[in-house]
Amino acid sequence: MKTVTASEVPGGSLLSLYIGGGAYIDCYSTTVSGSVSQAQYVEAFYTTLLFKLERAVLRVAFSSSTDAEAKELALGQASSFAIWRVENRREAELLLAAGRTRSWLMAGPATDQHRNSTRLHFGSAVVPKSNGRLGIEITALKSFYRVYSRALLLAARSRLENAESH
Repeated sequence: MKTVTASEVPGGSLLSLYIGGGAYIDCYSTTVSGSVSQAQYVEAFYTTLLFKLERAVLRVAFSSSTDAEAKELALGQASSFAIWRVENRREAELLLAAGRTRSWLMAGPATDQHRNSTRLHFGSAVVPKSNGRLGIEITALKSFYRVYSRALLLAARSRLENAESH
């Protein structure tokens, strides 16, 4: 249960809407013990130390965000967070947009051999430019996206596990 793995985008998910349109898409998942709600997952994800570092960079370049705002986003009380706006939301999913990038989070009961556990998903999409191309910058950053996405999901899972043990 301690791994973050690349996974298929779940069919019918909000992220799956970008499949087949030429977008760069990645999807990662992990399992955490116990029952974790979507709101708990979103709040944990956006309040990890790793994501706070990203928020600090964004504060310099664009806008600031706080842990309280992350909680409002998690509870469905906010339609934006830092540079992202809520593109769509379901009970167990959140899709955020910032320019051509999308960030997607989903939490639900694990359906594999893990009982009393929650499957956490995190994915990204980068939609092509109007000319249908992703651009050299996206192609160059794919490796970074893969490593950073895994690290973000791992940090969120660790935060949730630490919260459960206290």
